[in-house]
Amino acid sequence: MHRIKSFAPGWLNEPAPGHWLFRPYNEDGKNPASLSYNKKPKFGPRRTIAHRDTEVFVAVGKQIRWGNLVDLKESWETKQARTGGGIRVKRESPNDFEVYDEEAANGNTGSEGYRIIKTPVADDIRQLVMSPNQDLLAVLTSHTVHICILPDSSHLHDRDSGIFKPKFYTLGPTTHVTSRSSVVSALWHPLGVNGTALVTVTEDAVVRVWELSTSDRWTFDAPTLAVDLRRLADGTCLDQDFSVSASATNKVFSADSFDMEVASACFPARDSGGWSPMTLWFAMTGGDVYCLCPLLPQRWAPPPALIASLSVSTASKVAATEDNPEASSEARLLAQQQLEWMSDLDKQDPKDVLDQATNSVVQIYTRPARPGAVPRLQGPFEFDLNPEDEQDDEIELKDIFVIGEKLNTTELMLGEDEDEEEEDEENGLSLQIICLLSTSGQVKICLDVEGIEAQWLPPRGKNKLRSSVSTAGEQSLLVLQTFDTVKPAELTPESWPMFSEDSASRYAFYVTHPAGITHVSLEPWAFRLEGELQGNTEAGAEFRIETLVKGPWSERERVFTQPRGQSALSTPVVIRDVDVGHLLLSATHDQPVALFFDTPEMELVQVSRETPVPEQVEIPKPEVVWYPRPLFHPSEALNKHSTVPRWLDLLKTSRRKPLLQQEVRLSTATLELFTEGHKVISSEVFELNNAVAELFRKYEALADELREQLMKAHEVKRRMDTITGEDLDDEEPVSVDEITRSRIEHAQQKQEELAARLENVKKRMSRATTRELSDKEVAFGEEVRALEPSILGSEMDDDATSSKIKQPWKRYEEIKELYDALISQAEQLQKRLGEAADDAPASPLPSVKIPPEIRRAKMNQVMSLLERESVMVDAVKARLERLSVAN
Repeated sequence: MHRIKSFAPGWLNEPAPGHWLFRPYNEDGKNPASLSYNKKPKFGPRRTIAHRDTEVFVAVGKQIRWGNLVDLKESWETKQARTGGGIRVKRESPNDFEVYDEEAANGNTGSEGYRIIKTPVADDIRQLVMSPNQDLLAVLTSHTVHICILPDSSHLHDRDSGIFKPKFYTLGPTTHVTSRSSVVSALWHPLGVNGTALVTVTEDAVVRVWELSTSDRWTFDAPTLAVDLRRLADGTCLDQDFSVSASATNKVFSADSFDMEVASACFPARDSGGWSPMTLWFAMTGGDVYCLCPLLPQRWAPPPALIASLSVSTASKVAATEDNPEASSEARLLAQQQLEWMSDLDKQDPKDVLDQATNSVVQIYTRPARPGAVPRLQGPFEFDLNPEDEQDDEIELKDIFVIGEKLNTTELMLGEDEDEEEEDEENGLSLQIICLLSTSGQVKICLDVEGIEAQWLPPRGKNKLRSSVSTAGEQSLLVLQTFDTVKPAELTPESWPMFSEDSASRYAFYVTHPAGITHVSLEPWAFRLEGELQGNTEAGAEFRIETLVKGPWSERERVFTQPRGQSALSTPVVIRDVDVGHLLLSATHDQPVALFFDTPEMELVQVSRETPVPEQVEIPKPEVVWYPRPLFHPSEALNKHSTVPRWLDLLKTSRRKPLLQQEVRLSTATLELFTEGHKVISSEVFELNNAVAELFRKYEALADELREQLMKAHEVKRRMDTITGEDLDDEEPVSVDEITRSRIEHAQQKQEELAARLENVKKRMSRATTRELSDKEVAFGEEVRALEPSILGSEMDDDATSSKIKQPWKRYEEIKELYDALISQAEQLQKRLGEAADDAPASPLPSVKIPPEIRRAKMNQVMSLLERESVMVDAVKARLERLSVAN
């Protein structure tokens, strides 16, 4: 069983935005609505919460609220951490006060974190049913059904907090109307293509199958299959008309009008084996149970191994029937009809379609036309081993929950590994479990021992079998256990208990009733029963039955108890998420009910179901100091507006208006006025007195609980002192204040010492270690060392001067020597030319002339070389000076 860790957290309580998901509003969606004192919620099932992962859809009146629990939780925690609460009491006068929110005052409305979805319904929403692919949402009132096309989560996460208006379709505008019978159940067919097949069941025992398509509006107007169970119960052959007359509005008296009033319907899960996924079960208000098998849409998508397992079982049944000479004609006809149905499937060429939910390819089949589309109505079932003290005539069923049998793949897995076969045996029970819930909160656990199979009425030509159809053999259910979930003192005349699934286990469910929520687990006996059914029979039937009976039975635990006088609870949903946790979420008409269960990340000890735990081994459990308590909500009477002003307004427009403007006189009219006013005020005062008395009792209980918790904490402290040895009386007693103060001072001194040591270590490390040079710095150092001999040549060794590469300063000296030599040669040449000119005769002699352009170019080239060398030498000297300064 689950252990409750905590109840409703702060991000789901007022004034958090998560609380307004469940708070009733007026039509404008802004002001809180208040029910009148004489107006009560309508009687009927309440499934007003649906979820898509962590997204929650809550029906409040005619509206649907959407919110993401993860976003609501994170935004509220962030707000509390940032503002330190952000909420304080604002007092305007000594006698009144109100809650003041800083973010609301700054312009942030309370609708942040959730959206309001506008619906076209004309009455309060009673049920929300999410499709298997989580893209369609069926919205049910008492008589109408609407289909909401859910958008992607990104559209709902938009920052715009206004009213969201998605696409809505009205299902059966002329079928599901207020002038006809009410709708009791709307079920998404587990074998529908992409989860678009919807089955509606009305109170007058009419079943309709709708195959919806958003691209074809006609699919929302007319069903593909409609069956009247009352006609089908009296049917004798397949060729009869079992459809519903669309024009007939007058109801004719029938003996089945009282016995076949449907209370609820249910499909087993999709992963069930055999004929279970296509079997629709009915619970009648009078206590009878019926089923239709097979009930399929026109196009359906079975699981991969379902068709193969049905083929094997059908073939083996036909062979056994033909080999048995004592088989009845009804059994032979049933086997032939099943074989004909399977043959029609085998002849089909299925179409491969991508399943949007699992991103896998599924095969689409067409419903076999033979033997017929309408199966035989099986029932009413007899109850074997029914308790003698139970009177079936007084039972009024309200809900049904069916757990399908496991998929039997033993014959299909012949030759495979034994480990896979053992895993298949661990999947569950090979029998269907039918759970029935009555108005008194009594749960009846039944087993389908014989097994439900596909059945059809005989064809018209089988005249001999027509009279024996009704007496072909009474079907029965084995009543395994009966227990109560509601105490006699908690019963109310308007209670409507309901079942809901538990996502943690297939063989567990919740029972919701006005008194609270009860968790029921069938695991203690379901797997043991499967072991007995598949086990060895050498031990004897009597011994095995005695062992099974003496073993543990169904476990049930009341996880939430609602105070008396509160409004009805909605069927809860179970959410398991890493960010949210294991959450059970329900709601009343104006506030949420949330339970968080403990989910350990890993089990330290894993015990197999078959291995009993030795009695000598006892695992010690720590003493619980704090028990989670349900969140206390004051009575709604403290928040309701008084009806006295409205009554006074009515008096001002009535014939008694003159009595309000004159003195009080003894008259019949005055007596009637005072009597009527006393009734109005006394009803309010009575409810206020009860609400205040309940609040006072809660305050007293809170003081007692706090005192008990302090005593337990003191006991835990005493045990800790005993273990640590601090309870010795060798020294004088020291107060807790002094001990705490000394520990704080010691911690501060220790912190200062550590800070001083850290500073010393930093200084030593900065001195002892140097930063490593980068690659560019290393390359620059090599370049400088290469230029150092050329700049500081006088300080270098003789080996450096013997390098093959001429150093720049040597090249500079050679250029200067060449320059001086050229200058001296030019001067000598000029002298020689002058002397030769003086000694030469008067006749002109030919001489060598150098063009001025060549001379000018040569001189420019020499000067540029000299300037380049001087610049290089100056740059190298400057870099060497900077390096020396840096070192």
